[in-house]
Amino acid sequence: IDVNECTSENPCTQTCVNTYGSFLCRCEPGYELEADGVNCSDMDECSFSEFLCQHECVNGPGSYYCTCPSGYNLLDDSRSCQDINECENRNFTCTSQQTCFNIPGEYKCLDPVRCEEPYLQITENRCMCPAENPGCRDQPFTILYRVMDMVSGRSVPSDIFQMQATTRYPGAYYIFQIKSGNEGREFYMR
Repeated sequence: IDVNECTSENPCTQTCVNTYGSFLCRCEPGYELEADGVNCSDMDECSFSEFLCQHECVNGPGSYYCTCPSGYNLLDDSRSCQDINECENRNFTCTSQQTCFNIPGEYKCLDPVRCEEPYLQITENRCMCPAENPGCRDQPFTILYRVMDMVSGRSVPSDIFQMQATTRYPGAYYIFQIKSGNEGREFYMR
């Protein structure tokens, strides 16, 4: 008569399966059977693949979970992270004069545009140099400020934005140049 080792002495640390004349040990999901065939040890799921989680994988007893960096929420798939738009959620500390600008993981408070002499402010992002002012003689007629985000991880080279000259003002000529912010020569114009 077969002896059921699982009921008499249960040598396994987790699940015991009786067989004819012997027994087998099984482990619960998230654990693996050790070389001794009896003990179970936690399986480090995070070491299997770097693609289990978008940001960081944290191993736990018998399972794992994903975490996101500060400024991100974990999505319903429990592995992907999505940026929290603090400006949209009204969760920012900018003054009423500043503009909230969302960036991945955080936000920035942008000060309002200030037109330098001899320019006059026409709109919140446009400065104009009046033609009758002698200080405007060799200056651009208008300066337009635009703020835009550039998402990292995009293939390069790539077009970021496009500007087009107009023929509305006869005799006008256009000069396009990067005035500042290109010390590392990351940008160019064509």
